[in-house]
Amino acid sequence: MAENLFNKVWKLHAVETLPDGRDKLFVGLHLIHEVTTPQAFSMLEERGMKVAYPQNTFATVDHIIPTDSHSRPFKDGMAEEMMSAFEKNVRKHKIRFFDFGSGKQGIVHVIGPELGITQPGMTIVCGDSHTSTHGAFGSIGFGIGTSQVRDVLATQCISMQKPKVRKIGLSGKLGKGVYSKDVILAIIRKLGVKGGIGYAYEYSGKAIESMGMEERMSICNMSIEGGARAGYINPDNVTFDYIKGREFAPKGEEFQKAVKWWSSIASDKNAAYDDIVKLDGSKIEPIVTWGINPSQSAGISDNFPNIKNMPADEQQTAREAYEHTGFRQNTPIKGTKIDVAFIGSCTNSRISDLREAAKIISGRKAAKHVNALVVPGSQQVKKAAENEGLHKIFIDAGFEWRGAGCSLCLGMNPDKLKGKQVCASSSNRNFKGRQGSPEGITMLMSPAMVAAAAIEGKIADVRDYL
Repeated sequence: MAENLFNKVWKLHAVETLPDGRDKLFVGLHLIHEVTTPQAFSMLEERGMKVAYPQNTFATVDHIIPTDSHSRPFKDGMAEEMMSAFEKNVRKHKIRFFDFGSGKQGIVHVIGPELGITQPGMTIVCGDSHTSTHGAFGSIGFGIGTSQVRDVLATQCISMQKPKVRKIGLSGKLGKGVYSKDVILAIIRKLGVKGGIGYAYEYSGKAIESMGMEERMSICNMSIEGGARAGYINPDNVTFDYIKGREFAPKGEEFQKAVKWWSSIASDKNAAYDDIVKLDGSKIEPIVTWGINPSQSAGISDNFPNIKNMPADEQQTAREAYEHTGFRQNTPIKGTKIDVAFIGSCTNSRISDLREAAKIISGRKAAKHVNALVVPGSQQVKKAAENEGLHKIFIDAGFEWRGAGCSLCLGMNPDKLKGKQVCASSSNRNFKGRQGSPEGITMLMSPAMVAAAAIEGKIADVRDYL
């Protein structure tokens, strides 16, 4: 019987069905960081338990760490306390830890793929909602809570209700200045932030197949913003070429065996789905969010939308968004003044993201009133960018060049918006207070669009720079 990848991987990892209808799944890969683990490890301590499969768990630090200096102790006492507890726990339980001295520290959803730890056919969990990123490799990744982190550390299993599967087909060729970030924002705008509830998303079609792995990761990363439990893309030669030669990837004959198996778990041609949605990629233009959730977005050539023209169930949230931002309906989005430009986050901080932004920035300067910063997703991304001279392009343009970490994506470290600052951001969420200021305004877009906005000091059309 023809099956989709999600169902294949789920069945391969299902241990048993519980009386309440949930399935107990074996977890192939557990990624941990410093924020959602202290309580989980404490719960193990209270029960006198050990980590069941430490070889299946990998650790790094990203959320709370400063990106301007890693000197210890951290100025933030709570951050230092969490960091110290994390270091103690990973040492005690003999968990492989990519710390600052490893040269491989970085955002958890960046280092997994770049080290070859993330591979097709896996079940992957992490105490972070954007674990869906890893689905770009043909795995199924779930963000989990602290109590589930405890369960996985103790048993290597989680209990979950199996979601339905929606196939999203993207046809056509993307236009100039349109990136995977624009694609996922277009999907979320079409289906809504609640449209994916109860579903896993399979992204498919010629436009998806033509993307590189880092573009695919950006799409899967924001599945959660569309309400989906997970998002994935079937593995193909692009996937295999990316994995080959990486530190934790199979080697030699084992790699060829792995490729054969990885190919077999891709969705069958006649696989059934619970729902199918189709989009034409050629009709997508560069997109910017204007509100307080990722579905509130518009093309760069559009105006801020009129509430009266919206579906009834969206109008109240739109009113709340306009009250928060102060933006005016029916006026052009292009030209909206910004105060901060941020290139980074687990969505868009990889080397290809920095290259695209550097193309726009090269030979130009950020507007004087804009606080612009670039935060590579990992120490390895930072090193690669510096080897290519990208850091010099950004520094010469007036950007701050930082160390690896989550940074301004969320208000859990020293990088925060102040007051009602407007930020052009390549991150994934534009909720109220997400970037550290209750009054701050986040406008999501691609890294190249952030670069264009930084130059002009206002929302701009990147196509004018290509």
